Amino acid sequence: MLRTFWLILFALSIVPTVGFARDVYVNNQIGDDRATGRYEQPRFGGEGPVSSLGRALAIANRGDRIVMADTGVPYREGVTLQAGRNSGEPDRPFVIEGNGATLDGSEPVPPDAWEFWRGEVFRFQPRRFSHQQLFLDDRPLARRTLDANGGLPDLQPLEWCYIGRHIYFRPEPDRLPGSYELMHASLPVGIGFYEVHDVVVNGLTVQGFQLDGVNAHDSAFQIVLDDLVCRGNGRAGISVGGASRVTIRNCLVGNNGAAQVRTEGYSRTRIIDSNLLDNTAPAVVRDGGSVNIVPPADPANGGAP
Repeated sequence: MLRTFWLILFALSIVPTVGFARDVYVNNQIGDDRATGRYEQPRFGGEGPVSSLGRALAIANRGDRIVMADTGVPYREGVTLQAGRNSGEPDRPFVIEGNGATLDGSEPVPPDAWEFWRGEVFRFQPRRFSHQQLFLDDRPLARRTLDANGGLPDLQPLEWCYIGRHIYFRPEPDRLPGSYELMHASLPVGIGFYEVHDVVVNGLTVQGFQLDGVNAHDSAFQIVLDDLVCRGNGRAGISVGGASRVTIRNCLVGNNGAAQVRTEGYSRTRIIDSNLLDNTAPAVVRDGGSVNIVPPADPANGGAP
């Protein structure tokens, strides 16, 4: 009997301990990065939500779920998911639940940064040069491409163009650029993935980043982007590179600078039931990698694509 007891105890001791996933709450209005993130509302003793997505990622563990509050105020930060703590398992992915919140990488254009160019056009030089976007009321303004000679096009009011490291902008009649609350792309990437696996991000708007809204740089496997809006980013809404494997599902991607979805390297990207607007740039730009697009279901055809 005693021998049986010790055998059972030994067997239990060698069974791997399975951690339990937890929720980490984020609220950029009532949260505090000194809090534990264990509760949705503030409590005594340092309990309550954290205030930034970056802090939530720092305290989260494998297979956890980060729950963001949509406060109506954008989260102005960019984050990178990297290594085991920000990964999950096939049956228990690491989740970022956006709940309709916005992740924004833009910053205000200083009113005194504008200089008169000619006619009714003004310009300013941003800190980051390679790609840009211009926003009014947290939405991308209409961007014009270069004219046939590679020069500045005939801008209409509230239109802009990016030439030679300068943003050119035409305000409305009898107004100056400094009278608008204009924003431009500043932070490089909204959500980056590097050497992570089994991650789901859903219900989030990602906008205003100088390079990409979402960037799976390399070795990001079993990544699912679900119900995202990726708009107004300098280069691409979503970029998939290296050997990454990404599924884009139920997403709206548009108003990005060089591509809506961009792939490179040996990556594999699957796009399901998503709307890629080619209004400002091609829907998909491939610099390598493979892309499999599954069109939205057609109700008139019995739900088939």
